Amino acid sequence: MKKQNISEILQANAYPGRGIILGRSADGNSAVAAYFIMGRSENSRNRVFAESGEGIRTKAFDEAKMTDPSLVIYNCVRVMGNKTIVTNGDQTDTICELMDRQQTFEQALRTREYEPDAPNFTPRISGIMHFTDSNFNFALSILKKDNEACLRYNFAYSNPSAGFGRFIHTYKTDGEPLPSFEGEPVPVEIAGSIDEFTNMLWSALNDENKVSLWTRFIDIKTGKYESRIVNKHG
Repeated sequence: MKKQNISEILQANAYPGRGIILGRSADGNSAVAAYFIMGRSENSRNRVFAESGEGIRTKAFDEAKMTDPSLVIYNCVRVMGNKTIVTNGDQTDTICELMDRQQTFEQALRTREYEPDAPNFTPRISGIMHFTDSNFNFALSILKKDNEACLRYNFAYSNPSAGFGRFIHTYKTDGEPLPSFEGEPVPVEIAGSIDEFTNMLWSALNDENKVSLWTRFIDIKTGKYESRIVNKHG
């Protein structure tokens, strides 16, 4: 499947919602992860990313304006040994807790469903990167509503080639209610250094709706990483 230009994808969509990109750097040396959040309401826009151990979490930018933290404040990224987990909700903690009990990524997510934010019923998107023997693989998942059922899709990728990534996001486009993402994660090109990649993504996101962006390049051989956080506020 042909790789698409992630910048063009984002520029053409004013509201993809929350998005995860996983893949491999153009030089082949690093695993790449990115996560962004957007918002239309004051509550959703009143957030920033902050470091939390080796991961990140969302925080209220102005505590006085935070009206409902239940679906907007959570651990976005956590690291468990040779695994990096990134999600758009508190299922990050569910995955870590159940994998610590020897369950798989997919088994952990069977205990969760889409978000209870009618009428949108925002999908839960999740990703995991697993490092082993100087290489890595990754998986992406989406849990979304279909009538009264929860549809569960899992996608696994082994030893991705240089410059190759996959992109999944919560909403197909803007709307009332918001339509859920459809299909498999989009194959995208990953180019440039971490700063070039970060700047490209942030510039491509809709200025009015973007809130925060996190990126990480992880050296596949050593496990050392560099991260970037960009917040609209602060």
